[in-house]
Parts: sequence; structure tokens; C-alpha cells
Amino acid sequence: MSHILTLFKKDFLLEIRQQHTFYGILLYVAATIFVLYLAMGQPESAVWNGLFWMIQLFVCVNAVAKSFLQESRGRMLYFYSITGARNFIIAKLVFNGLLMMAMSLVSWGLFTVLLGNTVRYGAMFFGLTVLGGVSLSLVFTFLSAIAARAQQNASLMAILGFPIIIPQLMLLMKVANAAFSDVIQAGMFQMVSLLVAMDILVVALAIILFPFLWKD
Repeated sequence: MSHILTLFKKDFLLEIRQQHTFYGILLYVAATIFVLYLAMGQPESAVWNGLFWMIQLFVCVNAVAKSFLQESRGRMLYFYSITGARNFIIAKLVFNGLLMMAMSLVSWGLFTVLLGNTVRYGAMFFGLTVLGGVSLSLVFTFLSAIAARAQQNASLMAILGFPIIIPQLMLLMKVANAAFSDVIQAGMFQMVSLLVAMDILVVALAIILFPFLWKD
């Protein structure tokens, strides 16, 4: 646990020191949502929901997918000599999950200010925003680890990410529709449970497979 906390602290301090990266992502989010506001004004709830999750996808690609791409070969060798592969990947998953959670909440705030608040159940959508942000970050952190070791970063992430992330996005949008309607749709608990199960599966795969990737 101490190794995980130390690695998490390392990523946090690097993010604070490299403030241009964090502010660049915030600028990207704000500019994108502002352009949507200029183009569409305040759309209806179904369009609002779809745009929100598509923005989260692009935010995740910019904020999370770089987590392994910025680690040099020498630095990875140093981490390999002082800590275990499982500690390293768990620290990355936790840090990126918290980062994407914060970015998702910021995006929701900007959407509310510029595109209007069409959400009827704020507490429900808050929980789904947090869960969705974490879900996206887990998938792209794992894909970033695979792409970084394969030395084909952009192309491999696109190939691997598209068939994995599209079903997850569709499920997130379908679940989030319940926060915009007057009646809670049937099967809501099962869909949320499926999302959580997918997250657990990604974490398990990362913990099992990453040590083999790291040894290469």
C-alpha cells in the first residue's frame, strides 16, 4: 500500500508541476462546450445527454491516455527496480480515475451553465457522472499501457479503443437517460451493475496482464 501511495503522490506532484497540461485540458473542455453552445444553444435532453458523454470520451483521451505515453524507457526501468508491476498499475488506475472524475464534474458544471440544466434527478446524474468518468479512465489507462509497450501508441489505441469504448458509451447514455425522464426505466439497477462489473473486469485484467507487459 505504501508503494501505491508513493506512486500516486508522484503522479499528483507531476500534474501540479506541469500545470500547462491540466489547464490545457480545461481550456479544451471549456472551448468545446462553448462552441456547442454557439452552434446549438440549449438542446433538448436527449441531445444534451449524447453530447455530454461524447465530450467525456474526448476529454478522457486527452487527459488519461497520456499516462503511460509520458513515461520514458529509463524511468520505467527505474520503477521496475523499486516497485512491483501491480502496485504501479493500481496507482495509475486510481490517479486517472480521480482525474477523470474531476474533469467529468467540471464538464457537467460547464454544460449546466452554457447548455442549460435539463437533468431532473441531479443526485442520480451526479453518481452516473462519477461512475462514467471512472469507467472511461479505467479502459483508457489499460489501453495506454498496452499501446506504450507495443510502441504503436496512436494507431493501436484507436484500434483497440473503438470496439471497447463504443458499447460502454452506449450503455452510459442509456443509463443516464433515466436522470432526464419523469419515470425511472425498468432494468436501471441491472445496467448500473453491468457497468460496475465491466469496471471490475478491466481492473482485474490490468492487474493480471500488466506484469507480463512490463517484463517485456
